[in-house]
Amino acid sequence: MARPHRPDPRPSQPATRDRDRREERPAAGAAGIQPRANHLDLPHRTGPRPDERLPVILVGEAGEDYALIDSGDGEKLERYGPLLVRRPENQAIWTRRLAPVDWDAADAVFTGDLDEEGVGRWRFPRQPLGETWPLVHDGLSYLGRFTSYRHVGVFPEQAAHWSFAEGIIARHAGKRPVRLLNLFGYTGLASLLAARAGAEVTHVDASKKAIGWARENGELAGLGGRPIRWICEDAVRYVEREVKRGSRYEAIVLDPPRFGRGPKGEVWQIFEDLPYLLALTRELLSDRPLFVILTAYSIRASFYSLSAVMGEAMRGLGGTTESGELVLREAGEEPRLLSTSLFSRWIAPDA
Repeated sequence: MARPHRPDPRPSQPATRDRDRREERPAAGAAGIQPRANHLDLPHRTGPRPDERLPVILVGEAGEDYALIDSGDGEKLERYGPLLVRRPENQAIWTRRLAPVDWDAADAVFTGDLDEEGVGRWRFPRQPLGETWPLVHDGLSYLGRFTSYRHVGVFPEQAAHWSFAEGIIARHAGKRPVRLLNLFGYTGLASLLAARAGAEVTHVDASKKAIGWARENGELAGLGGRPIRWICEDAVRYVEREVKRGSRYEAIVLDPPRFGRGPKGEVWQIFEDLPYLLALTRELLSDRPLFVILTAYSIRASFYSLSAVMGEAMRGLGGTTESGELVLREAGEEPRLLSTSLFSRWIAPDA
């Protein structure tokens, strides 16, 4: 049998903060690259590191609105609500379980066609589809969206973090304010679920388009009246200003890309900038913090590295760090686990 064609995974335009997580790093001195100014002078944290649990594997299971149907040969076949979606997946280095006819039944296929922009990079074999379609997660309505970077407006493996955060917020929100900062917030599901659980949310993303999508999801979910601030800004610059203002948060979520640019050309490179950003977030934690969640996609690193940088940032706070991988379990018999990302989260002693 001939080997199935693997779509070209290369994006056709420069990376931005709105989730082009697989863009290659630019050459030094490339046009448009603006080096960051000097960092804030932050205190050196001492004291013992938090207790450490690893590896922790958080498994995303099939649900009413999502399932990983099959994967292999560099692609994955997923169900999002009523639609079957086929797109590239670099981690799926094994062979497929299902027959070609099952893969050919996809409603939407990401082709990697470099001749067209936007949704033109998606092919709809069965019938024409619009840019968006309705989805629901745990009773919260939102829109799936065919983007030019093969993403669909939601990362279902993050559901493990969403339920973790919701549970902690719900336990505390009725007794005291819970302020949550969501950095690199994208289309807003983490923000909306946190707000629904009772948090006051500040949602930050460098993409005006992503902020617009997040607001749209909030209205669709009926949460337009909840205390959510939508901020279009470079994450590091915004957090620096929050530190100077003396702002405080009980919970912080970070979901940075490997590489990205802010609205004013600020450059984000995860290995160079993540330790500083985590040190800044430590300065923003209130006297009674609850948690910090960090997720990292498509990087040549280990969850041990994330655990170490998280532990250093949280020295002296007690609590526990949990670090490992987010994975998705395939549907059907003899399912495999598809690794999607690394994570580390710090949990306060009384969370």
